[in-house]
Parts: sequence; structure tokens; C-alpha cells
Amino acid sequence: MAPRTVLVTGPGGAGRTTVAAATALAATRRGDRTLLLTADAAAATVLLGAAPGPGAGEPARVADGLWAARIDSGEHFRTELLDLQQRIAPALDMLGAPRLRGEELTELPGSDRFALLHALRVAGSGDWDALVVDLPPLPEALAALSLPEELRRYLRRLLPPERQAARALRPMMAQLAGVPMPSTWLYESAARKDTELAAAQLLIADAGTSVRLVVEPGPAAEEALRTARTGLALHGLTADALIANKVLPPAEGHPWLQAATGRQRKSLDAWHGDPAAWPAVYELPHLGREPHGRDDLAALDVPAPDEEAAERASRGDGPTGPDAAAGTAGAAGAWAGRGPGVPGTRAADPWWVEDLRATDGLLVWCLPLPGAVKSELTLVRREHELLLTVGAFRRIVPLSSALLRCTVSGAALTDGMLRVRFTPDPGLWPKDGTAGA
Repeated sequence: MAPRTVLVTGPGGAGRTTVAAATALAATRRGDRTLLLTADAAAATVLLGAAPGPGAGEPARVADGLWAARIDSGEHFRTELLDLQQRIAPALDMLGAPRLRGEELTELPGSDRFALLHALRVAGSGDWDALVVDLPPLPEALAALSLPEELRRYLRRLLPPERQAARALRPMMAQLAGVPMPSTWLYESAARKDTELAAAQLLIADAGTSVRLVVEPGPAAEEALRTARTGLALHGLTADALIANKVLPPAEGHPWLQAATGRQRKSLDAWHGDPAAWPAVYELPHLGREPHGRDDLAALDVPAPDEEAAERASRGDGPTGPDAAAGTAGAAGAWAGRGPGVPGTRAADPWWVEDLRATDGLLVWCLPLPGAVKSELTLVRREHELLLTVGAFRRIVPLSSALLRCTVSGAALTDGMLRVRFTPDPGLWPKDGTAGA
């Protein structure tokens, strides 16, 4: 069973590592056996009074019930590259290529995302009740969380399993060439990577996984939160809590502090007044200094991860797509996806299909995109997929078999909901009017 996982992110400088550490401590006070993952080992050491372990497989105990581990992108990059070099050693020998040594390797940009996914996979298989992950800032965090789905799609397109049908010929070809054929290790490596990516994807998509957004209240946070809501919705994630960090106390008689407090209060009142966007808003006090040690973390009074949403999702409660809610049966119910999940959880897919054939002759593909604006949205159908770009975020969505028998007849973004209209193609649609899954 996957641990209750909390992914902590937000704009740079908002205090993500502080909130992640405080969240992990709060989980231990509830009795959970908790692991904190962070790439900022120095900050975690200051906050917890002990250094994290070298990796998710070797966490260090930093408090009663709490372990911490460092996400080391440099070490992960070197390990992976040296392992690849070993696997393709026969081909390198044939080319006369010299070996690379670990001490001469410098990690490449983007390797931190792969290190994060590796740490998630390892931690997800551990014996933890709660897992708290200190993610990079938005939108880098969402790019990393969407990576397993994207990479698995690439692997399926570039190295489809059915191409291994000629495996019987490989031993003969290997004897003729004198070295193992590249296709053998290539397909084996692809299968291994797909398994690893699938494990990380399952943890990210698990009903017990949620996101905590950390922001410093004020005008600068508004655009960041709008972007965050759109990106989370596109990937089927919602925030279980909005953490307003570094909230200033009332400052009577101090004009500058009064103005700063007023700006913060305006944002806080707006967030508290929009429960549809933010199911829970927590205010953490400004301590007058950077937090240092577990006593300061306790003073912030960060709530423990809420398990109520995860429990509802595991029971199958909560809203689903319109077809499911209406009890639609038959073929339409077979291909209609789930609608948005309960707050703090992820549905099987964040989109669903409305069957309007009886009234308008259409099928309507629906995706909630709160905060999205039309000028930032691009939608393209390419063969059996929808290519959807919203600002800095992109997702490629596979179409169901029913929608593959249709043509796109229009799309609209209204009140935070994207609706794409599909018209059944008479030449492809079954004669009885039904559509298989």
C-alpha cells in the first residue's frame, strides 16, 4: 500500500522546505512513521537539527518517528550513466571508445527531475505511513510530476513491444556480428525503465497523494496561484491545502508594517472566501527570523496531512463524470472517463465525456481548467491524441475508441471548463449507434 504522500511546492522563496519539514513533524506527532525527501539538505539540517541520509534507500533518523533523505541529483546522474556505459560495453569496445570515469562526470541540466522520480519510486516501496516531498518551485515541480507519463509514451512510440517479435533471429545475428545486438539490451533497458517510471507514476496518481501549495500572501502570489491551479488541474491534481507563510502580525502605529499587513490581509481574505479553489487555507506566522530547529517548526503549527480525502477516494465516494453520476449504462458508460475527484486527490483521469448525441448529435470531451485563459490555450488533434498546451504546461491526451470515430467540430473555454465537441463520423460509427470501449 502506498504511503499517504504530500507534495509540497510553491513559488521560489515562499518557504517550501520549511513547510515540508513542519508537515513531516506534524505527521509524526500523529504517530505516523514518516519520511521527508528534500534536495535542500543544508536547509533541512538547520530546520531538523540533523542531516538527511544520502538517499531514499538510506534515510537518516532525525527525530522520533521521522526520517529524512536527500535527493542527490549529481550522484544519481553518475550512477545511471556508469550503469548505461556498462550495459553497452560490447558496442563501445567494438568502436574503440574509451570509458568514462565517475569523477569526470558532471550532471546535465534536467537530471534533477530523474533523481526526484527515482527517490519517489524507492520511497514509495518503503514501510512508511506518510511521505512528505519537498518539490522544486512551480512550474518545475509539475514538469517533473508529468515526466513519467510523457516518457512512457515516448518509450511505447519508439520501442513498441510488438517489435520484439523477431527476437528468435537475434542469437544468429549476434554470432555473425560477434557482439550482442543492440536491440537486445535496448529493449531490456526500455522495459526496466518503463517499470520504474510506472511505479513513480502510480505514486503520483495515487488517491492518497496530494499537493500543498506554499505562498507568501500578497499581490505577487496571485498570478503564481492562478498558474498553479491550471497546471494542477491539467494533470489531475488538486491542492489539499494552501499554506500562507510568513503572515505578519497586526502593526498598529507602524505605517509601513500596516501597509504590508493590509496587502497580505487582502489576499488572505480572498483565499478564505473561495472554498471552491482552496478547500483549506492555513496561515503560518512570521517568526521575525528564519525558522531554526524543531521548536520553531512546531511554533508554525502546520497541520498534519489530512487523510479524510484519501479515505473518501479509496471508498469510491466523491463526484465523478456526468455520465457516471446519471447512471449511464451501455457503451457510453464504458468509454466515459471519470470526472474531477474529491479535493486533494486525483481521479483516474481529470477529464470525462458527455453524451449529447440524443439532443445535439455530439460527444463533448470536458476538462476543468480553473485559471486558464483562452490566449494561453492551444488544442490540436493528431491521429489518436489531443495535444493540449495551457501556458507553460502541456499534456498529450489519448482519445477513447468512441472519440476516434468522430471529427472535432469545435472547442470552447467557459468558466474554467474546456469543452471539445466531437461529431460522430457516419462512415466510422457503428450502424446501431453504439460505441465500444
